[in-house]
Amino acid sequence: MGAMTAPTPHPWTGLNTTRARSFDAAAAEYAANRPSYPPALLDAIEELAGRPLAGARVADVGAGTGIATALLRARGADVLAVEPGEGMAAQFRRTLPDVPVVRGDGNALPLATASTDLITYAQSWHWTDPARAVPEALRVLRPGGALALWWNTDANDIPWIAEQSRRIARHFDMDVSAERPAAGTDTDLADPSGRLHFHRRTIRWSRTVALDTHLANIASHSIFLVSPAPHASAFFDRERAHLLRTFPEGAVTETYDVRLLVATKPATTPATTTEM
Repeated sequence: MGAMTAPTPHPWTGLNTTRARSFDAAAAEYAANRPSYPPALLDAIEELAGRPLAGARVADVGAGTGIATALLRARGADVLAVEPGEGMAAQFRRTLPDVPVVRGDGNALPLATASTDLITYAQSWHWTDPARAVPEALRVLRPGGALALWWNTDANDIPWIAEQSRRIARHFDMDVSAERPAAGTDTDLADPSGRLHFHRRTIRWSRTVALDTHLANIASHSIFLVSPAPHASAFFDRERAHLLRTFPEGAVTETYDVRLLVATKPATTPATTTEM
């Protein structure tokens, strides 16, 4: 799924069905306007997973419209997509008609035990319940396989991006900082049970898009999708004026930090002994 330009439900704290399913009605806009991911992300996944993507059996969970799936496939992975939303799955099939997609979510994967080399969650782990999703990932992964989670997050050290985040927070009467995992704690929050040891990597990248594309990207975030239309429209009317002062030519350079977490399933299970 897409970047944290707008506040999202606090990761790791449980499902928010209304917001999670809000993307179905905006699947085409999502596909057209959300950012992709840089090649360096796929390089880092290969490095931390300890194997190339080419030839790997990959389950892309919460695949959405297929933004990450397409990149994994282009690297030579054998990808199966898992997507809970009907609208998103339909858009996925239009975008990637040759890639299989099954309905389901990370809390109960519709996949066979020990059937994948890599399970990926692009912008989607925060819609799962880790207490259920972690055991499911471990069940579906082959020994030595890896779980990779990542998010495009806003580079809030860039002034205009930080200012926009504050405007969104004020519009929705929210604390944006409270909506994101604190630095250094996300590996623990990804798996509160501690069964997985995550390696962490942050990758910065940028894209330049038309102002309308940037606004449409923001509009495709769940907090706007579930907001009454007049409330959302009022924000975008003001935001367009703000952005034109910063980008008078109408081309917006968005900068993201991709936050990547990768954990490997042990290749062997330690033997247990029973005392007599």
